[in-house]
Amino acid sequence: MIWRCRDRNIDLTRPIVMGILNVTPDSFSDGARYASVGAALDRAAELVGEGAAVIYVGGESTRPCAAAVDAAIETDRVVPVIERITARLDVAVSIDTRKPEVMAAALGAGAAIINDVHALRAPGARRLAAAAGVGVCLMHMQGEPRTMQDDPRYDDVVAAVARFLDDERRLCLAAGIEREAIVLDPGIGFGKRLAHNLTLLRELPRLAELGSPLLIGVSRKKMIGRVLGRDVGERLYGGLGLAALAVGRGANIIRTHDVGATRDAILMASAVMQGAEE
Repeated sequence: MIWRCRDRNIDLTRPIVMGILNVTPDSFSDGARYASVGAALDRAAELVGEGAAVIYVGGESTRPCAAAVDAAIETDRVVPVIERITARLDVAVSIDTRKPEVMAAALGAGAAIINDVHALRAPGARRLAAAAGVGVCLMHMQGEPRTMQDDPRYDDVVAAVARFLDDERRLCLAAGIEREAIVLDPGIGFGKRLAHNLTLLRELPRLAELGSPLLIGVSRKKMIGRVLGRDVGERLYGGLGLAALAVGRGANIIRTHDVGATRDAILMASAVMQGAEE
């Protein structure tokens, strides 16, 4: 299985890790730590050294109740970082944004992937991605970041997420985005209660039946704190458990803050599932 991302073909025969690099002042986990270009580049180099196949750059927090950020401010945050990473490091860069103007600027700076919590539904987003030939990650989210956790409800969360992702993928294909460029993300923690998140992870094989690679992001999330009673900085082990479980149930890409430990966990899980060469 290949993820086609501009001039890169990312091999998904074994699961890969996407390293999170937030360049925002208000990220729930590492806000302001990597807001300067120098600090962000140093962190990106660390993530690559730990085994990240993709660096995920975000300039607007999508945590619950996060304030919206103007496109010009978001662009100013991410473009210099992407330019430096793509000039210095041999790694694919994914831009995390909902705004077509930020997408365009990030692609101009060298990004190879668009990760959109709105699944490219903004006017012009699909056309932009198709023209650029980039990889895309379509994510499910009920509501908006500021309100998504107010009162999320589903009759059947797995069926609802699968239907949404399949519908949005069809629209992307119709817009000219290649099937091999598309990855799907059920959006753990985005407009879901704890029970919804646990159900989605348990039922990942139903989402894998859609036929596109699956990306899962659970790193340091509130669901781990709810189950284990851990603060944000104490959720590594819970996240590793969920990452290994996700790979065992069909995930191909794990998005995480903790690249080295997560890579070890998912490669061991993959070795058990697929076997390994002697």
